[in-house]
Amino acid sequence: MIAEVRLENFKRFRELTLKTANLTVLTGANGAGKSSVLHALLLARQAAKQPEKGHVELSGVDNLALGGVQDVINHEAVDDRAAIEVLDTCGTRRRWSFEATSAGEARTLNAAVAESPDEYAGALSGSAPQFSYLCAERLGPRDVLGASASSLDELDVGSRGEFVAHVLASLGRSRIRDGRIEDRQSASSVASLLHQTESWMGRIVRPTQIEAEWIPHTSITRLRFKRPGLRSEWTRAPNEAFGISYVLPIVVAALRAETGGLLIVENPEAHLHPSGQSQIGRFLARIAADGVQVIIETHSDHVLNGIRVAVADGSAEGLAKSVAIHFFQVGDDGYPTFQTMELERSGQLTAWPAGFFDQTLVDLALLASRRARKR
Repeated sequence: MIAEVRLENFKRFRELTLKTANLTVLTGANGAGKSSVLHALLLARQAAKQPEKGHVELSGVDNLALGGVQDVINHEAVDDRAAIEVLDTCGTRRRWSFEATSAGEARTLNAAVAESPDEYAGALSGSAPQFSYLCAERLGPRDVLGASASSLDELDVGSRGEFVAHVLASLGRSRIRDGRIEDRQSASSVASLLHQTESWMGRIVRPTQIEAEWIPHTSITRLRFKRPGLRSEWTRAPNEAFGISYVLPIVVAALRAETGGLLIVENPEAHLHPSGQSQIGRFLARIAADGVQVIIETHSDHVLNGIRVAVADGSAEGLAKSVAIHFFQVGDDGYPTFQTMELERSGQLTAWPAGFFDQTLVDLALLASRRARKR
């Protein structure tokens, strides 16, 4: 697992050292650098997967849209290089640095790999189920989805969830780990990927049955849903709530994730009711407690509180002190800063800085003061 990420001259960061844990939460102000941390990891992943390539693509791969090299390398960099360093839990550091592909090519959409480790075989360089990344701009309800050319062993839901129907159609009967079964006390629980996806979707969104189909000899897949019950009928995905399509690939990727693997999710709360946001937080905490390193970027206090509840009630057993919460802000000098918090076994945070998920209290105080003035 990754224990620490260090950035040098990457985007707005002149230097950043960030602790990561079994479950890492990136939150805070818009434009304060949260996504930049994930982008750095995705670029390091590109370089680690194909060291012979000699460059990384700044746009297109993993849905990245970083622009040109001038957008990636901090303008104050002395040597016109950006570097990403990863420390694993065994104490080994690995470093990648990037520069323009050649002199005068500052506007290129590629960056040359100027420095890389001799070898790297960690989760960051793996394929699904060892590594999965879901970006914030996931696909909404679609009549048809695609099929992946990957082998079954490496089949991934895709960074936008575009292959989730393919995964369920091909691997729905595969067995998941017991620690990820939604109702571990029920003797009737079925530990297949499809059944547990339905069980977790029932908790996060609403009770639902899922039919995933891969049309033979084509690259076309599709999903249909229905509510449990004899009188229910199968309906097309566009006739279902956006929340179902947005959260489904997260659940499937997480249930499939390999122990010791890495799952990165941006905005898991998108299109979910507050209760669903809390439940997706609890779900991801369970996944992290079962041995998957989970990194999420979120703006939702409900997701955070769901994680806190999972730690406090023991459903994410052993996760206390293995959660790192980083609150990003923009400093007075215009550069990103952050403060780190951890979770106690009670679910309490070790700190609660000003501006950290306190907007509800701020707004309620303003409403109370307005009412007081009118009396």
